[in-house]
Amino acid sequence: MLISSNTLTTRRWLQASWSLIFLGGSAGLAALIAGPGYRMDWWGLGEGIRVIAWSGIAAGSGVVLALLCAVFAYRKHGLAMACRFLAGAFICCLTAAPAAFYGAKANNLPRIHDISTDLERPPEFVAVLALRKDAKNPARYDPKVAPLQRAAYPDISSIHLQKSPVAAFRLVNQVAQAMKWDIIATDPNSLRIEATATTLLFGFKDDVVIRVSPDGANSTVDIRSLSRIGVSDIGTNAGRIRDFTKRLEELARGG
Repeated sequence: MLISSNTLTTRRWLQASWSLIFLGGSAGLAALIAGPGYRMDWWGLGEGIRVIAWSGIAAGSGVVLALLCAVFAYRKHGLAMACRFLAGAFICCLTAAPAAFYGAKANNLPRIHDISTDLERPPEFVAVLALRKDAKNPARYDPKVAPLQRAAYPDISSIHLQKSPVAAFRLVNQVAQAMKWDIIATDPNSLRIEATATTLLFGFKDDVVIRVSPDGANSTVDIRSLSRIGVSDIGTNAGRIRDFTKRLEELARGG
């Protein structure tokens, strides 16, 4: 049976479109398993991060190639064929966009991993120190971090509540419980809470300490979040503190 050149060309275009769809799906799958693979000791942290980086590069290249192919496919074979390549571009974009976003954050944010609302007298860790024996990052606060934090996260500051210290501590405890952290210590006498947060993808352990201080008849709440591993947290600790602050202020207004 003879096959026309047009049929062969159409098949090649179809194969190319499916190849790009497969590229996007494979890159996305690789990025998704990078973190769980690290958590299950299939590979190290460096390898896991490189998997995500190369997945993003491959997917980004797929987006460009798929869009170019869509233009040529539309001219030669019409809208239906072009839509196949657009589907490939979309799938590749689902992987490339998050990788590009976090890559940009890593380049634009300072390489710090210890964030505190009080930069002059940061809350100190006590109870979690036993859990940080193998931590790469020390628990002692480095004053050199303060100017970098001020420049990158000027909104991170102490939380002032028009509540008594006891009432404020009660609210702080409610919010800490709602954050789904592992609560390590709750000390109503010293008005402090220590906890550990676990990140979703790689399962990194970040330690949190919250301190309530009397401020006349009112209270000042300070929170510090410190990563156990990694030079840059890519804004994770600051995001955690912002989330806590928002929840606490909303609860205080409602309570």
